[in-house]
Amino acid sequence: MAATATGLCDFIDASPSPFHVCVTVAERLRAAGYTELAETDRWPQQPGRYFTVRAGSLVAWDGGDTDIPFRIVGAHTDSPNLRVKQHPAREVAGWQLVALAPYGGAWLNSWLDRDLGVSGRLSVRDGTHHLVRIDEPILRVPQLAIHLADDRTAVKLDPQRHVNALWGDGRAPDFLGYVSERAGLELRDVLGFDLMTHDLAPSGVTGVGQEFVSAPRLDNQASCYAGLEALMAASAGRYLPVLVLFDHEEVGSTSDHGAQSDLLLTVLERITLAAGGDREDFLRRLTASTLASADMAHATHPNYPDRHEPGHQIAVNAGPVLKVQPNLRYATDGRTAATFALACAQAGVALQRYEHRADLPCGSTIGPMSAARTGIPTVDVGAPQLAMHSARELMGAHDVASYAAALTAFLAPD
Repeated sequence: MAATATGLCDFIDASPSPFHVCVTVAERLRAAGYTELAETDRWPQQPGRYFTVRAGSLVAWDGGDTDIPFRIVGAHTDSPNLRVKQHPAREVAGWQLVALAPYGGAWLNSWLDRDLGVSGRLSVRDGTHHLVRIDEPILRVPQLAIHLADDRTAVKLDPQRHVNALWGDGRAPDFLGYVSERAGLELRDVLGFDLMTHDLAPSGVTGVGQEFVSAPRLDNQASCYAGLEALMAASAGRYLPVLVLFDHEEVGSTSDHGAQSDLLLTVLERITLAAGGDREDFLRRLTASTLASADMAHATHPNYPDRHEPGHQIAVNAGPVLKVQPNLRYATDGRTAATFALACAQAGVALQRYEHRADLPCGSTIGPMSAARTGIPTVDVGAPQLAMHSARELMGAHDVASYAAALTAFLAPD
């Protein structure tokens, strides 16, 4: 199935949390003939289509030959949002609140006055973990009335005091008890949780000519979706195609399943060992491999064109973006830029080149840390969008297919 804007909307709406992203991807992989492998099991020696999941991260691959290098598309499953604190129950001025904390670089004003659901994972005393998803408007972070503001042009939000959500008027049940019950669990059995809010407005293809995608979590579920489509369209040839989706990119990737963990290296070595290779074979493969760090890119904002580097105007529906930053906030160098440019040419899609203004701080991706962690030459790429880190983001509808096509050609070059 080719990548489409509607397909991306369906993917995002099915995936309100990193854990749900992994479930959505796993379901698609199984339907395409992939087999899930547990990291605690011995892996089969015969080549095949496999994937493994570690919490909110996933690695999938097609093939098992020890003599060919890897081509890897890497993305991340997490997005900025508001997450539930460990002691969520609060009462202020007669209102019942749920205490929330910003996760990642959430653009806080965009989360106000939205109907919010809750999703995530509950960890139970028997050692099991249960996903929960409540797609009902049970939470809302209200804006301050303009008449009460000191400055009627803007309200500066304090992340400690101003992003807690309304839960009830004094008669609502215990929040954690309610969530546990909705998951079919007893609260006394829930010993840990990873809960977060999500915007309930569905994703959609918008614009007078259906030329845009309006959705939450485009950063970076659009790359997860495009990478998945690329993996399923590619097949082992000169390279063994791999898709890795990491959690925790938005907060630095320092976790047991983030891009700074051993997850990717461990899986790549086990692929080599299971196929009869040894560590020498594994190390030789790494130096000949290439990784595409697929994250979203800044389209030139029509209301703030001065915030962009002159000569590097980025348009939506004009093709994927090569991202370069001389101080290595992106991992691209000349050799890896050429590799992705060739992939775009093979796919028949235009390539745009992005650099950040030198007088503004530049964000980063899994690219530099993955390159340093693995020694694999890496290129940073993306699809252009507006409103990055907002609760609601915008990209070009036609860019979905071209992004996936470029990543497909990168995984399986002619």
